[in-house]
Amino acid sequence: MLLAIDTATRLMSLALHDGHRLLAEETWHTPNNHTAELAPAVQTLMARCDVTLDELTALAVSIGPGSFTGVRIGVALAKGIASVRKLPLVGVSTVDTLAAAQPPYPRHALVTVIEAGRGRIIAATYRWGKGEWVHRGEPRLMDWETLLANIDGPAYVAGDIDDEGREALENAEARDLPVRVTPSALCLRRAGFLAEVALARLNTGEENFDPALIAPIYVKTRDVP
Repeated sequence: MLLAIDTATRLMSLALHDGHRLLAEETWHTPNNHTAELAPAVQTLMARCDVTLDELTALAVSIGPGSFTGVRIGVALAKGIASVRKLPLVGVSTVDTLAAAQPPYPRHALVTVIEAGRGRIIAATYRWGKGEWVHRGEPRLMDWETLLANIDGPAYVAGDIDDEGREALENAEARDLPVRVTPSALCLRRAGFLAEVALARLNTGEENFDPALIAPIYVKTRDVP
């Protein structure tokens, strides 16, 4: 039984997965109230599924990039549970969770975006290959104008698209730039996909999932192109 926790931005998400089925999932927006909401939400989700902490066999947590405080709150709770109960903990990036939810788009790149505040976003680019989305470089901090200027071919965009971003993308489409937005349901970062990514990595047995090794990912200002 795997518990997945994502508090990396103002979008929070939890999921329970038994290794074969996604048993439950809850995703909601919070006004920077992560500390007060997270632990009660975990308790409620597990109670609804009649699952106890003793039944957990692994945990997964979003390690960013995202909000400095938000990431740390989720990582701290996941590390605490995993360490006390000596369970494996899988850290998954927010951009990879978003990518895992996307279907293949033939001859298109995928750009996943995470809100970064003050009109900025964190963006990562992927190409489809061998049945999955594969990274093309590391996530970078930028604004919408910079993102559109750096897209070098047909691409779909998924993730935290605010009003400014939607306007920028609509203007790009109006200028016949080959940029499209994925359906809104696929823009929602969901812990169910975080759980799927984590389980796939656990099943390979090729990594060390010691909770002590988990560290948040932060994209700093100097990474702006």
